[in-house]
Amino acid sequence: MFSGLSSFIYYPAIRPLAHELHVSVAAINLTVSAYLIVAGIFPSIIGDIGDHSGRRLASLLAFTLYFAANIGLDTQHSYAALVVLRCIQSAGSAGAIAIAYGVIADITTPAERGSYGLSWRWIFWFLAILSGTNLLGLVLFFPETSRKLVGNGSIPPPSILHKSVYPIFANRKSNAKPTDSNGGSFKHFPNPLTCLTTLFHKATFIIIAVGSIQYAIFSALGTSLTTQMATRLSVNYLTAGLIYLPAGIGGLLAAFFTGRLVDYDYQVTKRSFPSSTPSQPPSTEDVTTRNINPDSPNDLLAFPIEKARLRSIFPFLAIASISTVGYGWSLQANAHIAVPLVLQFLSGSSQSAIFVICGTLLTDFNPRRSATAQASYNLVRCALAAGGVAALEPLAGGVGVGWCFTVYTTVGVLCVPLLIVLRALGWGWRREKARREGSVV
Repeated sequence: MFSGLSSFIYYPAIRPLAHELHVSVAAINLTVSAYLIVAGIFPSIIGDIGDHSGRRLASLLAFTLYFAANIGLDTQHSYAALVVLRCIQSAGSAGAIAIAYGVIADITTPAERGSYGLSWRWIFWFLAILSGTNLLGLVLFFPETSRKLVGNGSIPPPSILHKSVYPIFANRKSNAKPTDSNGGSFKHFPNPLTCLTTLFHKATFIIIAVGSIQYAIFSALGTSLTTQMATRLSVNYLTAGLIYLPAGIGGLLAAFFTGRLVDYDYQVTKRSFPSSTPSQPPSTEDVTTRNINPDSPNDLLAFPIEKARLRSIFPFLAIASISTVGYGWSLQANAHIAVPLVLQFLSGSSQSAIFVICGTLLTDFNPRRSATAQASYNLVRCALAAGGVAALEPLAGGVGVGWCFTVYTTVGVLCVPLLIVLRALGWGWRREKARREGSVV
């Protein structure tokens, strides 16, 4: 939640920040690009820490950075401080994404995965209160979940940094005998380049490409509300904040209901492919002869998880494409404000649904390196988003906002053939990779 919230809650403050800090709007827009660049890089570090040294340690690091940055953003009075602190804020909030998906991979099976204030300073106080509350909850109650360190929960955490405070004071002791957990707080030095290796897996690369393209369009749409829509309609500061509500509400509803849709699609596909013998394996050589339970998070070689997760994605892509191009032309025609806002609701909800599907499938593909895979995803999607946002103003100024979003939509439509290929060949690719590595997991 924090990464997207920190990004979008900032947009309505662009003009007030430029005025108070005595810089141009273009200079403030550079802080948006800086935020996206750091959001792409830092999860590769925090994700590697989470995979090797534990989710709890990584979570505490990310939210400490995030909380401190929000306090600093409220109290700063210079453009240089704004840029630096936004980068630190981005590092903390984006790192939380990689950790969250790692925890999901630890504790769930595939069947379950599925503002305007008193001033602009209240934006950062609001985020500081939220992140500080979350940080306190992490310190007190969040246990270590990394299977590399604690197994299924029966192995005691390797150090005090991996233990939540509440059980210590409650004198709750594990009945399990201490065993080697293959990890520790400082035994692994994080390597930010580790995440790039996931891009060499064909199935992982495609799902990251699809999610990243859609995220770039999503970011351009969000930025355009301030740089295009608010300017064209000459709205005031309050309205400039309120026009983000339709896309935000649509995204919130989509995230909630898409998770349940993903689980439903999984069950429908599972009934068509019994776990004991897949009907027609996509490779000529069977990788494993034993029965496989597709509900196991690490044992999906005999189950076409691609078909399950992508069962409902194409209607969302159609809605996203139509609403994006319609939004651009509604601005071009100076339509009533209700028209682009309705189209923003549709694009925001459909793209959020696509993000849920892509994130879930990426976790399915990389159950033992989920945080690292999500860091790779963040790196690619933020790089594309930075480019998409940077190209928005020159493109809209050169060909018009209608044709600008037509170009973005055309790029987005390229996701369709990529997903068709993944749905048809992804199962075979996974089995081939497992055979090549001499493993069935």
